[in-house]
Amino acid sequence: MSAPVVRVDNVTKRFAGHTAVDGLSLSVPPGTLYGLLGPNGAGKTTTIRMLMDIYEPDSGSIRLFDTDRGGRAHSQRIGYLPEERGLYPRMRVLDVLVFLAEAKGVARRIARVQALEWLDRLGLADWRLRRVSDLSKGMQQKVQFISTILHDPDLIVLDEPFSGLDPVNSQVLRDTVVDARRRGKTILFSTHIMEHAEKLCDQLCIIARGKKLVDGALPAVKQMHGGKHVVVAFDGSQGAAARIFADRRLVARVEDFGGGGQEAELELAPGADAQEILRALIESGARLLRFELVTPSLHKIFVDLVGPDAAKAAAVPNA
Repeated sequence: MSAPVVRVDNVTKRFAGHTAVDGLSLSVPPGTLYGLLGPNGAGKTTTIRMLMDIYEPDSGSIRLFDTDRGGRAHSQRIGYLPEERGLYPRMRVLDVLVFLAEAKGVARRIARVQALEWLDRLGLADWRLRRVSDLSKGMQQKVQFISTILHDPDLIVLDEPFSGLDPVNSQVLRDTVVDARRRGKTILFSTHIMEHAEKLCDQLCIIARGKKLVDGALPAVKQMHGGKHVVVAFDGSQGAAARIFADRRLVARVEDFGGGGQEAELELAPGADAQEILRALIESGARLLRFELVTPSLHKIFVDLVGPDAAKAAAVPNA
């Protein structure tokens, strides 16, 4: 078995008496898309900064590429997109990309060709000669993402990469990340948006208040925190669904997905039969668009682990 690309062993980091990361351990296998998940203030960014040698842990150890050396020593093998976006605003887009690629050891001629290819791929070709300051926030974020991967790193570290992006640009970035994983890259990204994590992650670690709550492959995490869950979607009338959902002999908990209550995830009560709920809904006059027995959503697991207050913040993309 190949050694992990990232190994964090019992790492703790404190700031002026506040414990930001508390005895955290995790392991990122090669070629994995690994999610570091948690609410704002959970310790995700602090963990990433320790990987990158920006902070030193107070205790514990970090290994990258099966060595004791940190992120600075492996600079040419790592692409890092920090939470704080930072480009040289007065430089032209193409120039700043070439400059940053050269800093990672890429020859100028090759960097220019590859930068032009990436700008075209992400819809920024027409902006290549404009100053960075002329670009919108979302466009600047795509430029910084290009700078992160332009030197073809083995490990890509992305701290809240989708923050502030509109749905179209968010999808473009997700597609690019998935393509990098297909090409064998190891990707570690942090997020507090469970929708992104559920669509992307092979493996994940959920942390809160600096402590690890769960980690492992996504299917295993879902199975571990399973039970019987049913997704119900209505097409018009809901009949007596509210009364049925409130019957604790049938339904233990309900997670409303919004949209006027037109879709919800139910956790069945112990011993309850999904077919009994289905029959009761139909007999009550409910018009069903979907009734499906599923594993719990990552959002549901997140709510159960970190609590509803943290989950409310996690549901807001810019929180």
